[in-house]
Amino acid sequence: MIIQGTQIAQALREEMRRKIAVFTREGLRPPCLAIVLVEGHEPSERYVSNKLKAAQQTGMETRLVRLPQDVSQSAINSAIKALNEDESVDGIIVQLPVPEHLNTEEVIAAISPAKDADGLHPLNEARLWRGQEGIRPCTPQGVVYLLDKEGITIDGKRAVVVGRGDLVGKPLGKMLLNRNATVTFAHSFTRNLPAVCREADILVSAAGHPGLITADCVKEGATVIDVGISLKDGRLTGDVCFEEVERKAAYITPVPGGVGPMTVAMLLHNTLQCHLNKNE
Repeated sequence: MIIQGTQIAQALREEMRRKIAVFTREGLRPPCLAIVLVEGHEPSERYVSNKLKAAQQTGMETRLVRLPQDVSQSAINSAIKALNEDESVDGIIVQLPVPEHLNTEEVIAAISPAKDADGLHPLNEARLWRGQEGIRPCTPQGVVYLLDKEGITIDGKRAVVVGRGDLVGKPLGKMLLNRNATVTFAHSFTRNLPAVCREADILVSAAGHPGLITADCVKEGATVIDVGISLKDGRLTGDVCFEEVERKAAYITPVPGGVGPMTVAMLLHNTLQCHLNKNE
């Protein structure tokens, strides 16, 4: 079965739209998502445009803070501080990557944990690793949501996560571990990657290497989640050789149209959750 992330994301966004419509009918303000964008990176411009459009279609208010490419560390920190102190803002993200002269970790840490819509603040990261409630990173949360919506059991399963990045690989592995999976991380130093991957009931690739996961890497009947996105010959492609792996997998996500739409949906979900947390 092909897991249609686009359809699942649309359904989730529609569910949020109905909830937000109830707020407004009751005279309450809708959630507000603020995005800080450092200019000069064309892909970021597109991503931010898509996020703002999705938020507005869901009924959220939006705020876009544009900063020049040569913005100083103190200036971007001050812009974030102003949003932290703005009671009308519920969720804040800084579109990554930021220019090299800025300290990414300092930028993320400047966001209030209570408004951290990307789920990347060190405090929220610590809550994840301690198994506590908190805002989760969008893409890993989207993967787990897809598994749950398709009725794919996580408890007791063998999961292999290919990739150990801080944005996807590591937090996703911990989220699966928190759901009682037995988790293996594979990476560029892993010996005999196909053999390691074949142990997986749930195989997730977040390496960003086109064609990395072939049929030889997949156990018959496994669930294969492709998080990797690369541009090859002018087309978006994932880590998984879709046509050959599809014949062996019980479930598989396509690229595009799989995990990608869930990332934006989870950003909106986190913003709504920040709003609800503040108004409890």
